[in-house]
Amino acid sequence: MTARRQGYDGIVVTTPVTIPYVRYATQAAHWWLGQALRELVVKSGVDKDDIDGMCVSSFTLMPDTAVGLTQHLGMSPRWLDHIPMGGASGVVGLRRAARAVQAGDASVVACLAGDANHVDSFRNTVSGFSRFAQDGTYPYGAGGPNASFALLTRYYMNNYGATREDFGKMCVDQRTNALGNPNALMKKPLTLQQYMDARVITDPIHLFDCVMPCAGADAFLVMHESRAQDLGLPYVRILSTIERHNAWKEDPIQYRGGWTKDRAEFYALAGIEPKDVDVMQAYDDYPVINFMQIEDLGFCEKGEAPQFVREHTLTSDGSFPFNTNGGQLSTGQAGAAGGYLGLVETLRQLTDTAGKCQVSDANIGLVSGFGMINYDRGLCTAAALLARSNT
Repeated sequence: MTARRQGYDGIVVTTPVTIPYVRYATQAAHWWLGQALRELVVKSGVDKDDIDGMCVSSFTLMPDTAVGLTQHLGMSPRWLDHIPMGGASGVVGLRRAARAVQAGDASVVACLAGDANHVDSFRNTVSGFSRFAQDGTYPYGAGGPNASFALLTRYYMNNYGATREDFGKMCVDQRTNALGNPNALMKKPLTLQQYMDARVITDPIHLFDCVMPCAGADAFLVMHESRAQDLGLPYVRILSTIERHNAWKEDPIQYRGGWTKDRAEFYALAGIEPKDVDVMQAYDDYPVINFMQIEDLGFCEKGEAPQFVREHTLTSDGSFPFNTNGGQLSTGQAGAAGGYLGLVETLRQLTDTAGKCQVSDANIGLVSGFGMINYDRGLCTAAALLARSNT
């Protein structure tokens, strides 16, 4: 019998931080994570010694983990977690930090994600990404996610009638959003014709279907609502969260994710429906995964995302505001920070600090995560529903 889940009353998220992304950098992951911690301290007014919990995600922190990082940062937390879940790390970190504060195991938790990007960082990451990658794909020339997502994309196109134009519309709208984000690496508009004409990477994936690896960091704080109020910090309430791993393992290839296992409970705990969501941020290393998340989180039925995208505008001022900072496809993928990108953007949207990306009257935001791709599927899925403090 499954125990009834508790809500997150009195636990809030605050102080979204981004250390601006750069294409390449010589600094180590420790430096990026340290800069993020510094910005949290400066912006929140919380003394570093009062941050007694820390949650860390990074691919390039090795050989260290969160434990080793504590010495580099001069921290002595009484609660610590290291979450190696890629694009699901932000939501999973939020869930665990919130429960730690709720249980009294920590008072203030800093959730940090960041990665270096040296010239050979990405190659080194994909070659040792998982035992499956080391044994089953990399030795045969299929290193990295492009081949895997080409497989998933082709399957989706063949079964549900999606076209490259459908994926392109999403990429073009996300680029429009990115033009309002000063931290986005992609600074030029993208037209559908440019998308269609881009060189093939791994058929049917072309250049603008792929994220650009970079260096950077993102972070946020989790604490009691009363503490955020005492500090005068804008904050966001947690309505509901879910995570699931290796869902639908019987499917021969992934066409649905773990969100579908827990979707009913997800919305029930929040007391809302998909139609109540004002802004959505999805983990977007490739467009097909966006389509899957739109479907699996209840905005349309399975296979209907192509038509959904055709019927909606995905810009910040559109009918379905989506990846309003440009997402990874136009902002860049700073390793594990890619799993935090949508979360910090949602915090900004719900505290009216999103600048030119701001969605009017955004009261409820959904953040979705997807991570740790093996050959035919991503193993981790997660999602969170967040609300403006006065909603």
